[in-house]
Amino acid sequence: MEAHHIYKSPKTLLNKGTGFLSGYTHSLNPYTGCTFGCSYCYVRQMPVSTFRGEEWGTWVDIKKQAADLLRKELRRAKSRGKVTIFMSSSTDPYQPAEYKEEVTRSLLEVMVEDAPDFLFLQTRSPLVRRDIDLLLRLEDRVRVSMTVETDREDIRKHFTPDAPPIQARFKTLQLLKEAGVPTQATIAPMLPSSEQFADKLLPLVNRVCIDDYFMGDGSGGRRTRSLNIGALYEPLGLEDWYHPAAYKAVYEQFRNIFPEEQLYVSREGFEP
Repeated sequence: MEAHHIYKSPKTLLNKGTGFLSGYTHSLNPYTGCTFGCSYCYVRQMPVSTFRGEEWGTWVDIKKQAADLLRKELRRAKSRGKVTIFMSSSTDPYQPAEYKEEVTRSLLEVMVEDAPDFLFLQTRSPLVRRDIDLLLRLEDRVRVSMTVETDREDIRKHFTPDAPPIQARFKTLQLLKEAGVPTQATIAPMLPSSEQFADKLLPLVNRVCIDDYFMGDGSGGRRTRSLNIGALYEPLGLEDWYHPAAYKAVYEQFRNIFPEEQLYVSREGFEP
C-alpha cells in the first residue's frame, strides 16, 4: 500500500521531553506519522492520529527545511543548559520515506556539527546502517536503540506486516557493533519469542531493554487495550503472552545469558 506524503513546514522541531521521556530535555520527530503502521503502536491513540481522519500507517508528513530549523533551535537550547534528545517518540526516523527524503540524515549532520549532550535514536529499521559515518562522529553521545520485539519472523509478520524483517535488524545490530556505535536491543513491546532469543542477541549487543504494553505505552496498558491487541494473540493460541507477568519469563531467560547490569526494564532502558 503506497502511503501518501505531504510536505509540511513546521514552526518548531524540538519538543519538551515529558511523561515517559521526562529524562530528556527534548524529543525530536523528523516525520509525523509512520508507514510501518505497527498494530500495537500507542500513537494510533494519540491526537496526532485520531484527529487525522485517515488510518495510521497510510500517511506521513515530511518536515521541510528541518535541518535549518534544528540548527537554530539546538543553538538556542544549548545556550540554556544541557540538551538530551530522544529521536523519535512518535514516528520511526528511518521509515521508508527516509530513503529518499533524508530528513533524519540532515538532522544528524546538524548534530554532528553542534552536538547535544546525548542523542537516543530509536528505530526498527535497518536503514540506520546508512548513517554509521555520522553516528561514529557523535562518539559516546549517541545510543542507537534497535527495536527487536521477537526473534520469530512469523510473529513479526502477524503483528507488524509492514515493518522490517527481524533478520535484517539482527544484521544491522551486528554492523553497528562492528563499527563501534553504542547500541542496545530493545524488546518493546515484547512479543512471543523463542527460547533462543537471548542467545541470538548476546553476540550483537551488550545492552538489552525489555518493555511491554503494560509498562511502556504511557497509560498502564490502557491505550493498547483500546486497540484490542489481545485479539491478535487468540488465533495463535498465545494469550498467555498478553499479560503483565509475561515479561518476567523473558527477563529470566535473558538473565541466564546476559549479566544483570546489561539488562534494563522499561523506562530505565530509555534514560540518557
